[in-house]
Amino acid sequence: MRPLVKLMLCAAISSSALAPLSALAAPPAHRFEVSGHGFLKDGKPYQVISAEMHYVRIPRAYWRDRLQKAKAMGLNTITTYAFWNAHEPRPGVYDFTGQKDLAAFIRAAQAEGLDVILRPGPYVCSEWELGGYPSWLLKDRGVLLRSSEPKYTAAVERWMVRLGQEMQPLLLKNGGPIVAVQLENEYGAFGDDQAYLEGLEATYRRAGLADGVLFTSNQASDLAKGSLPHLPSVVNFGSGGAEKSVAQLETFRPNGLRMVGEYWAGWFDKWGEDHHETDGRKEAEELRFMLKRGYSVSLYMFHGGTSFGWMNGADSHTGKDYHPDTTSYDYDAPLDEAGNPRYKYGLLASVISDVTGKPAAPTPAASIAKTFPISAVKRSASLWRNLPEPVRANRPLTFEELDQNYGYVLYRVPLTPGKGGVLTLKGVHSYAQVYVDQKLVGVIDRRLDQETVTLPERSGAATLDILVENTGRVNYSRAIRTEQAGLTGEVTLEGQPLNDWRMYRLPMDDVSKLPMSAEPCVGPCFYEVEMTVDRPADTYLDTRGLHKGQLWLGEHNLGRFWSIGPVHTLYTPAPWMRPGANRIVFFDLTGDSTERLTTVKAPVFSRVTNTREAQ
Repeated sequence: MRPLVKLMLCAAISSSALAPLSALAAPPAHRFEVSGHGFLKDGKPYQVISAEMHYVRIPRAYWRDRLQKAKAMGLNTITTYAFWNAHEPRPGVYDFTGQKDLAAFIRAAQAEGLDVILRPGPYVCSEWELGGYPSWLLKDRGVLLRSSEPKYTAAVERWMVRLGQEMQPLLLKNGGPIVAVQLENEYGAFGDDQAYLEGLEATYRRAGLADGVLFTSNQASDLAKGSLPHLPSVVNFGSGGAEKSVAQLETFRPNGLRMVGEYWAGWFDKWGEDHHETDGRKEAEELRFMLKRGYSVSLYMFHGGTSFGWMNGADSHTGKDYHPDTTSYDYDAPLDEAGNPRYKYGLLASVISDVTGKPAAPTPAASIAKTFPISAVKRSASLWRNLPEPVRANRPLTFEELDQNYGYVLYRVPLTPGKGGVLTLKGVHSYAQVYVDQKLVGVIDRRLDQETVTLPERSGAATLDILVENTGRVNYSRAIRTEQAGLTGEVTLEGQPLNDWRMYRLPMDDVSKLPMSAEPCVGPCFYEVEMTVDRPADTYLDTRGLHKGQLWLGEHNLGRFWSIGPVHTLYTPAPWMRPGANRIVFFDLTGDSTERLTTVKAPVFSRVTNTREAQ
């Protein structure tokens, strides 16, 4: 120990020893509570002005930057979900490190002077894979998500207790910034089982997650179904709905808390549909209305970021109307996908300044994006030549039954000689390419409610291969209960079941060891290129020269690409690069000699709409 440090420590100990016991007590804990229509913080009226950001959708190196921009816009609080499937990839195996270090994200918010509202779920929706549930819950088809079914509640209890270990030191009463916790998430849009909500509340309390303000959050038409009478209830809606929705909340709870839990200041994109850009001026106008009315408000989103890897969800109300979400979660939020302010940032900051009387900080400058040269394809590897050992079964097994969360599974079965016929795949989740002797004969796309392919005549024995991608499990509606991935139903040829299957698990969780070669590759192939970086800077990979698949920069899975749009770029953050040659690997389902990858300084969208569909 250095002498100066030792001297200071000794002085501190000596001083403590002489101090009266009352002086040694911990500083008084902060208080945060509901009082009438609003909040009190340490006994004084307090208006929450919050917005949503998700730690898993933002490169960790950028957390502080985004939080500082939130503070500069005038926010005093940040709201975030806890994403169960990110933290418990296998039953009983937990990960709170690196990008998944939720506690570090919350401490970073506190360091910037921001309070935190935590939304632990276990269901979070959020256009996130299976609404945040780990897919292994679906291995047992008897487990009922969002219910009081015992196997489900046991898994939730175990998860919440483990999450509580991370979160309890960060509660306000323990000196942390978490001022409030949301119970479940828009449960009224799913069901009306009060016993389920009461049971979950009891789980929260056992996990130490309810030692403060606990509230429920629902869309206006669902308030009665998704609330508990003894807990504050807040309302969620999008731009254009403020006046009507707050009136419904006030009718539902005339003497209750006035708070908007989610004000949708943007909207999300789905593959094959339009890119959404909403009216920032209308959003600023409605924010002013809500704040002046005395409402606490949380914007959804402040910064959407990116659903990196396989983690995008899908929208569906019935399970058949399947709309998978894009990797980009830009959301047309005040900060764009790369964390730069768009025009609505300044409008919202001005409103907050006007209402609170606090001077608005200057709008932060945008970061400078760059382009980098990318080589032509150097090497490749055929999927057919790099299959693992198969799992054998008489019927097709789902991803969950194969203990696989994401990626692809190749299903293989022998065919006898015969005439062409109709192959029927019941319940393909979500996208399948069908091959006979490795020749592509058809595609089945769940988005289009397809389930059949006509096979050609076979003069001899043949091999049927069905390569299935999990394009994203549904994150909304009761469909989540049946979101097993892969071939989830019976497979028949001309009405007769096919048996004796081999299944090849392709999670693609490590592409670094693929045996690449200079030999050209056509079909489902991995390709390798190099991006030369002089000095790392944010960029976007332009995927218009590719078809459909997945892309990695070094060890980082950047997400999906698909030529149907509306997004034709993958956000590529500077902290995940290094000076010099950066290896990029991408898997293309229909690869050929035209594969080309370039960089651009801004995202590329094919179609744009200014209309947000009803939720």
